[in-house]
Amino acid sequence: MTLIRTALVTFALMMLVTGTLYPLAMTALVQLLMPKQAGGSLIFKNGAAIGSRLIGQEFKGPGYFWGRLSATDFSPYNAAASSGSNLGPLSTDLRVAARQRLEVLRAADPDAAENAPVDLVTASGSGLDPHISPASAYYQAGRVARSRGLAVEQVRALISGHIEGRSLGLLGEPRVNVLLLNLALDEEAARLK
Repeated sequence: MTLIRTALVTFALMMLVTGTLYPLAMTALVQLLMPKQAGGSLIFKNGAAIGSRLIGQEFKGPGYFWGRLSATDFSPYNAAASSGSNLGPLSTDLRVAARQRLEVLRAADPDAAENAPVDLVTASGSGLDPHISPASAYYQAGRVARSRGLAVEQVRALISGHIEGRSLGLLGEPRVNVLLLNLALDEEAARLK
């Protein structure tokens, strides 16, 4: 009987500490130290949340940079259904999807270089990636510039100004946040009007 009581008291204490006190303490600490990140890294425009730095969005118009393909269910970049495609490099479905994306890219910009960067024709592991490689952004610069009536050099300068380096200087690869770049593009176009 003493063994059962000890086990129940230990269980109750562990539930209190690991199930309540620790999560509350971590939530309070993160809210204090990193309030923007704890709130979802939201981006606001005119007082309204328009997206997050952490979740990609679908852009279709020729005057916008396009992100990676999304492999989420029901709708693109659906954070409630995040999943990868689980298609390996030998998958026929992956090859078909990549060819279809290449056709879309070529139809949107026949003057672009023949080889599109791989991240423009494949989905990320989560299906929510908000970034593309600098090469993917530069690949799209001509189409975006023509569509917006801007000089390619202006668009390339915007891209260069939005390249994020490696995390902590050594993790990951340089990248460009598509939403932030498109917002800067809108601001640049509005400024020139």
